[in-house]
Amino acid sequence: MSHQKIHHSAIIDPKAELDSSVEIGAYSVIGANVKVGENTKIGSHVVIKGPTTIGKNNQIFQFSSLGEAPQDKKYAGEPTTLEIGDNNTIREFCTFNRGTVQDKGATRIGNDNWIMAYVHIAHDCTIGNHTIMANNCSLAGHVDIHDYAILGGFTLIHQFCKVGAHVITAVNSVVFKDIPPYVTASGYDANPHGINAEGLKRRGFAPETIMQIKRAYKVLYRNSLTLEEAKLELAEMQKSCAEIKLLTDFLSYANRGIIR
Repeated sequence: MSHQKIHHSAIIDPKAELDSSVEIGAYSVIGANVKVGENTKIGSHVVIKGPTTIGKNNQIFQFSSLGEAPQDKKYAGEPTTLEIGDNNTIREFCTFNRGTVQDKGATRIGNDNWIMAYVHIAHDCTIGNHTIMANNCSLAGHVDIHDYAILGGFTLIHQFCKVGAHVITAVNSVVFKDIPPYVTASGYDANPHGINAEGLKRRGFAPETIMQIKRAYKVLYRNSLTLEEAKLELAEMQKSCAEIKLLTDFLSYANRGIIR
């Protein structure tokens, strides 16, 4: 451990495992059973409690609280975990809680996520890769956010909801049901408003593929089909457009109903 990279006022539990390249700012507190990978930078006044594992090349800004006990009345001190991957940016005043034994026992955050100030990620949430969460987003327990999803500022997600890949929500959206992949959502309750075409363009989706995803959206939302009828039609569409499979797979395990 290189003491030049750890401020003398930081408090590091002897049972914490820090790579020698980790940087820690003034007055931060790193608890027992916290593991931090190479080149991760932790700002001042950050509190990290274990069991928590943090990968490499993360940047954690001041005043965040990571790995604290879940805000769940059933929690009775079990050794649940928080797991954070690589290359994440975690801005000021974020709060990520550990899991509960009633679910996965872990809160998991993947790689390359951009998480802005005051974001709350509750117990047993699973965050994929390349997501963006704008200021003041709050996820209740057991929420799944899939790859490349973007949550606008002050978006609130009800417990057990799933947000599909490439989704974007508008500011102040309140989500009570699952949002299928590719969809743009807004409102209270959140409603669908077309597909996230601009996001797909930026990620290199071909124009023809985007057109097929738009057609799939119409099948799901504009053709007056029941959900079961729409699933059958989408299953046919995926035979000629592999990207539709992301949508059909999501619909097969969405368990809170989808926004419609």
